[in-house]
Amino acid sequence: MTGLLSIFLAAILTNNYILSKFLGICPFLGVSKKLDTAVSMSAAVIVVMVVATAVTWPIQTLLLDPLGLGYLQTIVFILIIAALVQFIETFMKKNMPPLYQALGVYLPLITTNCAVLGVTTLNISSGYNYIESLINSFGSGVGFLVAMVLFAGVRGRLETADIPKSLQGLPITLVSASIVACSFLGFGGLVDGIFK
Repeated sequence: MTGLLSIFLAAILTNNYILSKFLGICPFLGVSKKLDTAVSMSAAVIVVMVVATAVTWPIQTLLLDPLGLGYLQTIVFILIIAALVQFIETFMKKNMPPLYQALGVYLPLITTNCAVLGVTTLNISSGYNYIESLINSFGSGVGFLVAMVLFAGVRGRLETADIPKSLQGLPITLVSASIVACSFLGFGGLVDGIFK
């Protein structure tokens, strides 16, 4: 049980896909201007990460590996993620119109989010079993949410700050992102120390 909790906490804090692996930077920088859009995008990413892992892990271990087709992993996973996002979008449009309207364009953008592909492939390369992969995917989605919410707060503060003209816009956004990423380095020993 502590192994699963360790995987979950590590995915949120020390192995955060945005802040330590630098995957999913496009939505991190593009969608984090407002808190509500950051939370909506993150919620959709959590669902897609978990569902994509639930589908891709068995395909890799039960189909691709036994047939010696492991080299097709990236192509197969991209196709699966794109199909899942389309299916989820269609399902939500038909059965949950308010949520579909709230997410708007953010749901289709998940297809091109490299963090989703990164989670599914790194679950396989890390040697996680099915349950560990699902826990890691959920933790990674929660970590995505934490990073997005924190950065939305930072960007909200930047709008009222007196920033030198040479740093306004993208430069101060990148500097702020690097400081937020550095702040997560402190969690490195915490997760390891608790579960060893």
